[in-house]
Amino acid sequence: MKKQQDAVIIGGGIIGVSIAYQLAKRGKTVTVLEKDTIGAHASSAAGGMLGAQVEFSEPGPLVELSLRSRSLFPDLQQELYAVSGIDIGLNHAGMLRVAWTEEEGDMLKHRASWQHDLGLRVEWLDRTEVKHIEPAVSDEMNGALYLPDDTQVSAPDLTRAFAVAAVKHGATILERCEVLDIEVADGQITRLSTTQGPFTAEHYVLAAGAWSGRIARKLGLSVSVFPIKGEAFSVLCMPQPIQKTIYSHGCYIVPKSGNRLLVGASSADCGFDERLTLGGLQELMTKAVRLLPALKDCTLEKTWVSLRPQTNDGLPYFGSVSSCKNLLIATGHYRNGILLSPLTGEIIAQMIAGEALDVELAPFSDKRHVPVTS
Repeated sequence: MKKQQDAVIIGGGIIGVSIAYQLAKRGKTVTVLEKDTIGAHASSAAGGMLGAQVEFSEPGPLVELSLRSRSLFPDLQQELYAVSGIDIGLNHAGMLRVAWTEEEGDMLKHRASWQHDLGLRVEWLDRTEVKHIEPAVSDEMNGALYLPDDTQVSAPDLTRAFAVAAVKHGATILERCEVLDIEVADGQITRLSTTQGPFTAEHYVLAAGAWSGRIARKLGLSVSVFPIKGEAFSVLCMPQPIQKTIYSHGCYIVPKSGNRLLVGASSADCGFDERLTLGGLQELMTKAVRLLPALKDCTLEKTWVSLRPQTNDGLPYFGSVSSCKNLLIATGHYRNGILLSPLTGEIIAQMIAGEALDVELAPFSDKRHVPVTS
């Protein structure tokens, strides 16, 4: 049997490796178990948007967490680079949330109002003002919210940086290591059986993304985490037609290094079906070309699909599991896993290390009432 760890983390996506990094920084012994390879699924497929303002139509507890996590990225960029040598590609160009109609524009102006009340930087731009700063955006649009602080990173590089930095601090990461069985006695986990042998720890963390619900069922737990399929593609453009991320309903276009534009993402509730479909890509391409007509002349680079972990109420799970004394959970981040990864890592590491928390976790508890959808 492997030597007992302070913590074993189930899942090697960005949430799992962020937690591992924060624990290893604190001198804790930690092992990450990943059934495939690090960041193989949603973490490497994501657009990397830090959309603490663009994603939410109303204020709420998830907005507060998102804003706080977004604020960590400038220092995190330097910290991870110093330890891992990997540049996470933090891009400060900001974001435009496009409205196609006056009605949609009014909805976005309402969003601007409450965000302004929170002291956030946000500005409504009419069509002429949008065209002045991003001339390539569609003439059809009514206007856009300009969100200068909704930045973006390279999601694959951020995931790799967390993983490499965690290992540099002493963490162990095991790929192709799938959890087969979980033994429980007296209300706590006593051992994990895996494809690479048994593991024991003082604490266990469930951070398996879209697969978290399946693993939770091994413990008799019911958590409302399920996969939402997202299809995406990238193109090569010379010169690059936009500097800012352009976001509209059902489509976003993110400028990346190397004259790449990343375009995402479709949304389909179809279980663990990871097939890439012509219909999904066609719909996404149509939306993207409408948003940025210059795309029709760009070279298609690649296409991909991923499964994002959603919950019935749209809120992630953070913290201790009420029915299992040594289990913590961090999953269900849906489209905000990249954005929330720094703060999630800190929160779970603080809990395991016995540090004081200054975050209210009740809205994200497994004990909250989560509506059941048909």
